[in-house]
Amino acid sequence: MAETSGRLIAVQLEGAGMADAIAEAWDRGDAVLPLPPGLPAEAQGPLLAEMRPAALVTPAGRAPLSGPEPVGREVAAVMLTSGSTGAPKGVELTHTALRASAGMVSARLGAGPGDRWLACVPLHHIAGLAILVRSALVGARPVIHSRFDVGRVAGERGATLVSLVPTMLARLLDAGVDLTRWRRVLVGGGALRPELLERARAAGAAVVTSYGMTETCGGCVLDGRPLESVTLTLGQGGVIAIGGPMLMRGYRARPELTARMLRDGRLQTADIGRWDGHGRLEILGRADDVIITGGEKVWPDAVAARLAEHPLVADAKVVGEPDPEWGQRVVALVVPADPGTPPTLEELRSWVVGRLERHNAPKAVVILAQTPGPASGRKQGW
Repeated sequence: MAETSGRLIAVQLEGAGMADAIAEAWDRGDAVLPLPPGLPAEAQGPLLAEMRPAALVTPAGRAPLSGPEPVGREVAAVMLTSGSTGAPKGVELTHTALRASAGMVSARLGAGPGDRWLACVPLHHIAGLAILVRSALVGARPVIHSRFDVGRVAGERGATLVSLVPTMLARLLDAGVDLTRWRRVLVGGGALRPELLERARAAGAAVVTSYGMTETCGGCVLDGRPLESVTLTLGQGGVIAIGGPMLMRGYRARPELTARMLRDGRLQTADIGRWDGHGRLEILGRADDVIITGGEKVWPDAVAARLAEHPLVADAKVVGEPDPEWGQRVVALVVPADPGTPPTLEELRSWVVGRLERHNAPKAVVILAQTPGPASGRKQGW
């Protein structure tokens, strides 16, 4: 990777085609804007108008675009992210930041010559891009799958390291795939339930949990411990701020947002955390997700994670409902392990109080066939 020419090239390809196009762009000194292969045309137009790349590379070839806006010095990639909510933003990542992240993650995982990554996560996400950079660092081209397929992953024998999201991990376990073939299984990009982690480790998988985001070039906290050179502080209310050489340069064409999110060399997240008794970071939820009940704060993710550990519960989500007495009341949405024997409210309250303070216990329970929307849980990243 070299300093950029100032040109930003949008790339809308899949698998190895995407990887080759990114490598070629970096060899020319260009920056890349990886786009989802299935991005609808009605979404692509406004996105290109906002990001303003100089050209678009698709299976049909390379087409110049009008009104390009150069990228800043040393910018390697502009990665799309919407965070938890909102319209996509372009996160500018430099070569220096990507190399720093790759080096720190590789060192923590003990990755080096002889290791090879399996990339079955999308290359237009930071998880996939990070694999390309880590692979270049150890001098081995990754094994690239255009999309995740249990059968194809099960038959893959050419890799020693893999990145997965929790859903992928669960599907591989359900299919009985031998996970011991990988020296490390890096899991991020979503909530990793304790029971899924325990199940994977019981199957012999060397799982490493990851917390981070696109703005930090992916995971910057592995197994609850910040990477070397990463600084992490908890501010008022446990709000997480992150510093280190892997931080983004800023948001493309959004200087006000950049100034708000990057202050004193630290990324100001909306995540809430705490240090557990072993010095590991525990993510409780997001500041905008908190439930205030009777003046006490309840983090839905933490309560949902505890509920999901109950033997009678298959899945759980926690929400706040308006309450004339409490302001909000904690409501548990529960999918029972056995529909014929759902847990009672009393059982769930006792279970929660066994680990968390009493105000976290739900005041109502709703039994469902499946939880609506994504399950509550920790924000993770590669």
